[in-house]
Amino acid sequence: MAGPAGATRGPAARLARGIGLELAKKRAVGRALCLGLALFSNRMRIIVAAIGRCKQGPERELAASYRKRAEATGRPLGLRNLEIIEIRESRAQDAERRRAEESIALANVVPEDAIAVVLDRGGENLDSRKLAALLREWRAEGRPAVCFIIGGADGLAPSLYERAKVRLAFGAATWPHQLVRIMLLEQLYRAGTILAGHPYHRA
Repeated sequence: MAGPAGATRGPAARLARGIGLELAKKRAVGRALCLGLALFSNRMRIIVAAIGRCKQGPERELAASYRKRAEATGRPLGLRNLEIIEIRESRAQDAERRRAEESIALANVVPEDAIAVVLDRGGENLDSRKLAALLREWRAEGRPAVCFIIGGADGLAPSLYERAKVRLAFGAATWPHQLVRIMLLEQLYRAGTILAGHPYHRA
């Protein structure tokens, strides 16, 4: 009698294991779906806040091109559309007054709890992979936004430098602000391609 009973238990056990595996797969798919929905609903904003407008011409066209590329690359990575906030230059006669007014205007557009990154000639020269790693780290921490701040010709108030999590430089040279914006947008696009495993970045 033991033989037939053992033979009966064999197929039943295999069936039970099969059902268990299917249930485990469904649970895994459900968890992945929940994570995907959470990623979609809690995307990190990327903001570029700059003093002055990017004038019509090749510079504006190039900036728009890199912005569009950065947005397309960033969406699957949990990054929201790249926002550019242009703030009118102060008309004050005194440089100190212009710097103060522009810095106040910039501070007012930085969202609460956002990571502030100041573009500063005396800041840190981060390579592209390091910038990509920072974006990935901040996104994983659930940060609501990262705001890159580009000041005017008179610089920024000390309070904005103190608020910054990172002071980012593109070398020791002094660059026109419109070119700084283009270089930043290109680096944001490049960072996205690094995170996505796209071959654009080959260094």
